[in-house]
Amino acid sequence: MTGKEKILSKMKEKVGLGSSDPDSGKGKSKMMKHVTHGFHLVKGKSNHAMEDYIVAQFKQVDDNELGLFAIFDGHLSHEVPDYLRSHLFENILKEPDFWKEPEKAIRRAYRITDTNILEEAIDMGKGGSTAVTAILINCRKLVVANVGDSRAVICKNGVAKQLSVDHEPSMEREMIENKGGFVSNFPGDVPRVDGQLAVARAFGDKSLKMHLSSEPHVEVDMIDDDTEFVILASDGLWKVMSNQEAVDSIKHIKDARSAAKHLTEEALNRKSTDDISCIVVRFQ
Repeated sequence: MTGKEKILSKMKEKVGLGSSDPDSGKGKSKMMKHVTHGFHLVKGKSNHAMEDYIVAQFKQVDDNELGLFAIFDGHLSHEVPDYLRSHLFENILKEPDFWKEPEKAIRRAYRITDTNILEEAIDMGKGGSTAVTAILINCRKLVVANVGDSRAVICKNGVAKQLSVDHEPSMEREMIENKGGFVSNFPGDVPRVDGQLAVARAFGDKSLKMHLSSEPHVEVDMIDDDTEFVILASDGLWKVMSNQEAVDSIKHIKDARSAAKHLTEEALNRKSTDDISCIVVRFQ
């Protein structure tokens, strides 16, 4: 990078446009300058291309500000998580009742988006994607939704609280079997839907959709003076770190992007081989 490029990069960071590195970046709220976000992605050791995609931005909508944060962890596909990155928040915000009933709007938008993906399955292939989304409304209200095992964790007074649900096949065996599917540890060493997929809820996966759900778990949390930060990450992180370990490892790192990078590096140190993507939103 030339001297001029370095100066330009630093200027971009100052105004919250992030760096020139697409796998790392940061930004901040215009409504409350102390609310910041940072992200970092690392490709795993598999032979396929990177299948994690993220959204991390603040967006003005009329007189409101929305923080839009998401991690989409693809499997057998980069088309589905890429589609989600481009369309899921757009579909959520198009819902007419979003401002009055955001939970209801998010559930409906998740269903609509999954239907659209399945209708375009010929172009997108047979794969799918998990998702965890977090919408921060005017820096006061946080609405988290997820399907699959990408996870959202909030830290208040140093204590980790999980806001999402890991949709594991063993936990949803009854639902899967009622739909005519089965859960098996063979082949492999973890429970899988029809012996294939290690999550019970996902976008896409047309060949398994009869036995899968795309209905999200939705949870609302209010941001108060005790709220320190939120972590969103793919299972490449959570396979090797507990919620509290993740919180403890970054509680003294004030820069959100440095915190996200630290978490990915710690996951690598703990021998995670999966794609790892991480977003940190700091409130203090």
